[in-house]
Amino acid sequence: MLLGALLRAIDESPWPIEEYLFVSGIGCAGWIPSPHIAADTLHVTHGRPLAFATGAKVVNPKLRVVVIGGDGDLASIGGNHLIHAARRNLPMAVLCANNETYGMTGGQVTPTTPVGARTATTLDGNRDRPFDLVRLAEAAGATYVARYSVYHTRPLIRAIRRALAHPGFAFIEVLSPCPTQAGRRNRLGTPADMLRALQQRCVPLARARQMSAEELAGKVLIGEFVGGSEA
Repeated sequence: MLLGALLRAIDESPWPIEEYLFVSGIGCAGWIPSPHIAADTLHVTHGRPLAFATGAKVVNPKLRVVVIGGDGDLASIGGNHLIHAARRNLPMAVLCANNETYGMTGGQVTPTTPVGARTATTLDGNRDRPFDLVRLAEAAGATYVARYSVYHTRPLIRAIRRALAHPGFAFIEVLSPCPTQAGRRNRLGTPADMLRALQQRCVPLARARQMSAEELAGKVLIGEFVGGSEA
């Protein structure tokens, strides 16, 4: 679903595919650009896509660099690179597919795993407070920050299109369910059940401004937080 949204955003953008460089690391999201996109790609070591992307952008500033990774790749092993890439505000688009677990390596806990969630390394439930990646990217200096889920396809495509055109560091958190690991361990139902739950859990920023704190409990805000029409 994220691959489809990315391809549609690229198709609706004015730049030829030859100007793009797609950089990904290790994990489920790392396989989105390579081998699925017929373009220049770098498939690099775990946690290092932003480091490689920074080097590529510095050497060839004309490249339109797109980084794709998961929450483990970008917020855990690569968390330090995320902070400093946002601080430098280099022009690149970063898509973080957040499934709240290490999906490909066995379902271990990550910095975005919800409190109480069972993983391969938190059998009694996660006790640590998770990162809010939107607030983290904003605080580090990213000049375009958004969050959507894979359910919200059209606004996600628009956000990716804006990230591709943004002159600074653009970060989009893409909430994406993991039925294989998180779903089975936490008995969250079928993939369709998890997608419906994601839809019900997400609240657009405009609607959230009309809701009370009690109504927003357990919800996740989606929209453009920095540099967009809703910011």
